[in-house]
Amino acid sequence: MKNFREKLALVPTKPGSYQMKNKDGVIIYVGKAKNLKNRLKSYFTGTVTGKTRRLVEEIDDFEYIVTSSELESLILEITLIKKYDPKYNILLKDDKTYPYIELTNEKYPRLKIVRNAKRKKSKDHLYGPYPNVAAARKTVEMINRIYPLRKCDRLQKELCLYYHIHECLGYCVKEVPEEDINQMKKEITAFLKGDSREIVEKIKDSMEKASEAMNYEKALELKQMLEDIDITLRKQKIDLNKGYQFDLVNYYQDENYLSIEIFFIRDGLLFGRHNEIIQTMIDPEEEVVEYLIKFYDKSGVLPKELYLPGELNSELISEYFQLKTYSPQKGKLKKLLDLAKENAKEQLDLQEETLKKDDRLRMDAIRELKELLQLDSVSRMESFDNSHLFGTFYVGGMVVFEDFLPLRNEYRKFKISTDVKDDLSAMKEVLYRRYYKVLMENLEKPDLIVMDGGKLQISVAKEIVDSLGLHIPIIGLVKDDNHRTSYIMNDKYEVLNVDKNSNLFLFFTRIQDEVHRYAITYHRNIKSKGMLSSVLDVVPGIGEVRKKELLKRFGSLKKLKEASVDELSEVVSKEVAKNLVTYLQEL
Repeated sequence: MKNFREKLALVPTKPGSYQMKNKDGVIIYVGKAKNLKNRLKSYFTGTVTGKTRRLVEEIDDFEYIVTSSELESLILEITLIKKYDPKYNILLKDDKTYPYIELTNEKYPRLKIVRNAKRKKSKDHLYGPYPNVAAARKTVEMINRIYPLRKCDRLQKELCLYYHIHECLGYCVKEVPEEDINQMKKEITAFLKGDSREIVEKIKDSMEKASEAMNYEKALELKQMLEDIDITLRKQKIDLNKGYQFDLVNYYQDENYLSIEIFFIRDGLLFGRHNEIIQTMIDPEEEVVEYLIKFYDKSGVLPKELYLPGELNSELISEYFQLKTYSPQKGKLKKLLDLAKENAKEQLDLQEETLKKDDRLRMDAIRELKELLQLDSVSRMESFDNSHLFGTFYVGGMVVFEDFLPLRNEYRKFKISTDVKDDLSAMKEVLYRRYYKVLMENLEKPDLIVMDGGKLQISVAKEIVDSLGLHIPIIGLVKDDNHRTSYIMNDKYEVLNVDKNSNLFLFFTRIQDEVHRYAITYHRNIKSKGMLSSVLDVVPGIGEVRKKELLKRFGSLKKLKEASVDELSEVVSKEVAKNLVTYLQEL
């Protein structure tokens, strides 16, 4: 740990944002503070543990920017986090967002599930979020069966099956009165807001008719629908005013772990809840604020109001999000806030022992690895593998692990030149492109490159890394005849003494399995789904512009396969057209 006593003495006691850097000058953490001097001193004086300790051990320098207010420091902090994506700042655990149900604002509306609500200009017709994806799909399916909404993305030229089974009014060829559409929209909107009376009456009426017609199978199906609705609304029932529309947030901390709980309240109903457990740095309140900003930025939809515990800086959050925040001290809403805290504690209690054990195993494995490779620090690891179809059309995959945990947002795919016909040449191209970019764009270098293979793969990696003047240790994971990891080799081509039953060996096996899975999934998806868009993605020489032109011109994989080189050459170059024809013949 470096001594920053002299530099800390010059830090002002004003608000601002600070940036911690490692030995390569890469920003590894961004924070904010009301008092920069006090906050920065807290890192280097006293005892720090867990994630904070690992950060402090890696700090080689720090910088700070003074601001005129705490809000300015928060805005600056978030801006810098988005720009640099520092390794020690909060990472949301997955790259998925909760789905919403959208009743489209079209002449002939559709009901569908929307994954990326952020792209929607208008949020007025979105209902959710739905943490239970299956429940969202079931709801859309049920409403689409009860109400004859439009089902197709584009109006067809003739009536389709949905019209004949009475699940569409035939908007493509029939004149449908506007008042009928508006009535459907009104009833569907009421149901999505928790008022099930109209839809329940419709189902009961249909159930009676089916029973009278001795269509008992349909009657039973409708009865199941009623039971599903009853169960769903019972789960959502809480004793609140029907007009309430807000998210409620609370948290629970134990040692270095922070459990954050969010309740989604819509029209007085508990739509769902979200929980995430993260490792804290120094200030849990600031961690919660940073988490909320990332969470809502990712979802793209803000609640109308936020209810928060009193110790959080509600005024700051209100200013940042430009919405009303409340911290109730008594009554039903205070009880609901306490319930969220209880849920946060319960989730942490359930997972804490497992999390602690996993952290301990990973840290022990890292210590063993540092000793084996005689390195001061090993945290970030990048691993590579290739995949091909019939010995041609290679793609490369790179996965990134930090402290043996996957950083899926940093995984990368590589399209490889068509003249590459073997694994080593493919790997050379991938490695060169990756580390040339690291060099040119001053990206964070890995502490270790993990190759899927032995001496040949290591020598290829060494050749590329040395040619770029980078100094990155390399190891190879060598497989046996049964394609299982057999041993680990360093970049001096020495077999490392690692017990096959050790945690270190197990973690490296996981990395090897993950990079292999990632590299082959792309080609497998293309072959299994026959998706035209995916096919065009993998063929070198076809970028986004040409891809859109080909999709517009040919429209389907079948038509693309039937096209000649001359026809394809009207959109792409002759060479790319030949490559595309060759590739399509292999599918």
